[in-house]
Amino acid sequence: MFVGERMSHPVISVAPETSIHDVLAMFKKEHIRRAPVMKNGKMVGIVSEGDLVNASPSPVTTLSVWEMNYLLSKVTVSQVMSKKIETVDFGTPIEEAARMMADSKIGGMPVIRAGKVVGIITETDLFKIFLELMGARTKGIRVTAVIDDVTGQLAKVTKAISDAGGDFISFGQFSGDDPTTKVLTFKVAGLKKEEVKKALTKVVKKFWDIRQS
Repeated sequence: MFVGERMSHPVISVAPETSIHDVLAMFKKEHIRRAPVMKNGKMVGIVSEGDLVNASPSPVTTLSVWEMNYLLSKVTVSQVMSKKIETVDFGTPIEEAARMMADSKIGGMPVIRAGKVVGIITETDLFKIFLELMGARTKGIRVTAVIDDVTGQLAKVTKAISDAGGDFISFGQFSGDDPTTKVLTFKVAGLKKEEVKKALTKVVKKFWDIRQS
């Protein structure tokens, strides 16, 4: 799965001379929290909802509504935008984009293809992918269990479920505190809770949780 498949597009951009009052209204209307700043077809910055809110008067200000609106109309995107822009290529694997965002502690990145901005990948897009990967919208038996981190152990788990007549809805593998083990979280259809537990009892090291989900 690549960034270009899951990015938000078309791009909603703003001009540097736009007032932050107008951009806040546009963000609310479009249900977005960040946008690239474009000038003459070139990206010159990125502005987020946080940038706009931080530039707005405090809620406890003694200014009147008229005074606040007047001040907001004078502050433009160019004054609050981030000029340091982190971008990601259209063909980048989605997990690499997630790593970049997590390492940089940012909520979104413009997506570039052939030198042009073609979309934006956000934390919301990644959350949607996570929901799909974990089968969050599909009913089944959800299992979290610990296995030994040895060659062939995963195959034993999948074979045990298959032999019992179950089908995997989702499957995830995670590192635990013990480097000699792995934590599995998966969801299974076609079996009852007791049947799943019976099928895996001799295969997993420990059950952390097993439930209908």
